[in-house]
Amino acid sequence: MAGTMIDNQILEKQMSLSAEADICLQKRDYQQAAILYEQAINLNPDYKYNYWKLGLTLLLQEREEEAQTTWLVAMSDGEPEQIDLWTIDLLQVLSSEADARTAAEDHFVAWGIRQHIQQINPDDINNILQLIDLSITLKTYTGNEIAEYGLVSLLQQESINVNPDLLLHLWKKLLVVDAINPLSLELGQAVINHVGEQPEFVTSLIPKLYDIAYSFAKTSIAKGYGELLLNLAPNHQELLRALAQFCIQLTEYDDGIEYARRSYHLTESPDQQALDSNFMISGLMSQGGCTKQVREVVKHQESLLDAMLKDPPLNLGTGVMQLYNTNFFFPYVRDCPAVNSQTKTQVAQICQANLETALAENIATYQARNLQKRHQGATNKTLKIGYISYCFRRHSVGWISRWLFQHHDRHQFEIYAYMIGAENRQDALQNWYAEQATKSYQYGIVSTEVAEQISEDQIDILVDLDSLTLTNTCAIMALKPAPVQVTWLGWDASAIPTVDYFIADPYVLPENAQDYYSETIWRLPQTYVAVGGFEVGIPSLRRQDINIPENAIVYFTAQRGPKYNPELAQLQMQILKQVPNSYLIIKGFDKEQSIAGLFFELAEEQGVSREQLRLTGSVLLEQTHRANLAIADVVLDSYPYNGATTTLETLWMGIPLVTRVGEQFAARNSYTMMMNAGITEGIAWTDEEYVEWGVRLGTDERLRQDISWKLRKSRRTAPLWNSKQFTREMEKAYQEMWTIYTSGQS
Repeated sequence: MAGTMIDNQILEKQMSLSAEADICLQKRDYQQAAILYEQAINLNPDYKYNYWKLGLTLLLQEREEEAQTTWLVAMSDGEPEQIDLWTIDLLQVLSSEADARTAAEDHFVAWGIRQHIQQINPDDINNILQLIDLSITLKTYTGNEIAEYGLVSLLQQESINVNPDLLLHLWKKLLVVDAINPLSLELGQAVINHVGEQPEFVTSLIPKLYDIAYSFAKTSIAKGYGELLLNLAPNHQELLRALAQFCIQLTEYDDGIEYARRSYHLTESPDQQALDSNFMISGLMSQGGCTKQVREVVKHQESLLDAMLKDPPLNLGTGVMQLYNTNFFFPYVRDCPAVNSQTKTQVAQICQANLETALAENIATYQARNLQKRHQGATNKTLKIGYISYCFRRHSVGWISRWLFQHHDRHQFEIYAYMIGAENRQDALQNWYAEQATKSYQYGIVSTEVAEQISEDQIDILVDLDSLTLTNTCAIMALKPAPVQVTWLGWDASAIPTVDYFIADPYVLPENAQDYYSETIWRLPQTYVAVGGFEVGIPSLRRQDINIPENAIVYFTAQRGPKYNPELAQLQMQILKQVPNSYLIIKGFDKEQSIAGLFFELAEEQGVSREQLRLTGSVLLEQTHRANLAIADVVLDSYPYNGATTTLETLWMGIPLVTRVGEQFAARNSYTMMMNAGITEGIAWTDEEYVEWGVRLGTDERLRQDISWKLRKSRRTAPLWNSKQFTREMEKAYQEMWTIYTSGQS
């Protein structure tokens, strides 16, 4: 009886010491905690809990060897089954402490504890997940941990017991910090077998997919993730649309069209169907140009937009921005600017109404700030000009707009660059722009803080270089973060109600264009664009490489994808038929692509031999492409959507060009560029004139030489090449716009 009382007293004393030690451990008084745990062990060596806690205490004092020795001593007298049970208890103690440390944001200590758990039990998958998570938080993640810990192999075991929430949390985190690592994608393939449908999780990752595709320029990886996520939400419309875009960009047109079609059939709402129909048009036109099928789908798109306009949706929130470019391809199909502009304006008004509801507070803030600037009046202050674009990089807009940045008068203007999709992009031209700007910002492709930054920077005039080519930029312009807003260069006007001006010139828009433009057209005196020239590399394409005789007449066209128009291609075949010993190089295709087949069919119909056609692929460097233009005697422009950068490059290289002038902006680019280079030879106002000029330039060598000489001479004096004078005209326009604003005329 006395012995039992003594045992109980010892047990109570040991429990009291353990409790005191636990309190000391919580207070991080490790030295006192260790003393108390040791006293408790001396009183009751069979109570293993104190060994586990003593070892933990030593571990927290960075006495790792002593900690491991303590645990080993405790287990030395056990049978295998007992040791297994004790190990589970030890791991539970360590895991609980690691959880507590994580909750207290003591991540380094938590990581150290979990490292010991991993050494004791290398197959504890939930610990591995948390270990990698902590390494990401600590910014020590190397990208190899998935392989080092054998995480994918463990997930492939049928008997593995994994916490799906931990799994999804880590995978999402990896997509943020290490998305382009193949191991992150490989992990995703293993993840989907352990989780059910997760539509909300998928929704949260879609912005990251766009970031991978367009900021990192890793579209194939973004597509891979998207296909995995589709297992977690098979009918997720936003995901299907993202996959449609990725596939089309990767020239996997059939897959892209099918994804868009799947999304289309998940809704009966005209506005949502219009989004999907637009992706189908994109895929079809990229694959085969403006075919009969495309015209039918475009007609259906018009009916969807008409239905939407009759009953405008007003509950779309910020998601409405996707609607901005639902009539994007209309100018590729037809040269009807008044009709196209009306639809574009009405769609933009619906977008504006939705955004004003969803972001009313932001808009009110910007309006108040803008009004304050107007009340300050027109002073002789330095104007702050903000440029916003996805294209401050190796892109046609990037190559062309750099001259304006280079020649800006820094005494009168502060230049701000808001680079969309640039956050993770490695690009030398982007770096150049950043150096030229007074201040520059690099954002992801989906960013919510751009408008606020523009407003905080107190930008006076915001210039959009994207227009409808990037709906994210459209949404920023719709918020009106700057008092004066302008669209220039990247595309036709956007028709966004908050955009004040569209930059043009005497030629690029017809005289009556203001009748159907919602923006005020600001015509510069001579040209809406000018460049100081282009870098030219070493050609990679010569006549003998593609079996063209040296004395042949070589025509060249670069009407890829949407710019391909069968009616114009017929005219080009007529030119070939009438010019002996002539060939047509079609850049950007191989013989297997559908547009190649269409060219071959047209040639046969027109009695032109297939042997007169040469299809060449694209080249990696723009400088090489420009050098390769020298293979041509004559360049044949596209219609109803002209070339722009290709036209500038052609004229710079001194090569004659034939263009068909239309009514819309896209059908008059080459016209204004030729006029501003001092060349009228090759400007056609009808289909007949297009053929006539093509034949004449192909058969009259002296005329070609005269044009080439005039073009080379024009480099010294023509407005198209006088980028300094162009910059002065743009700056004058900005100053006049600001005067109009501050005087209350707008």
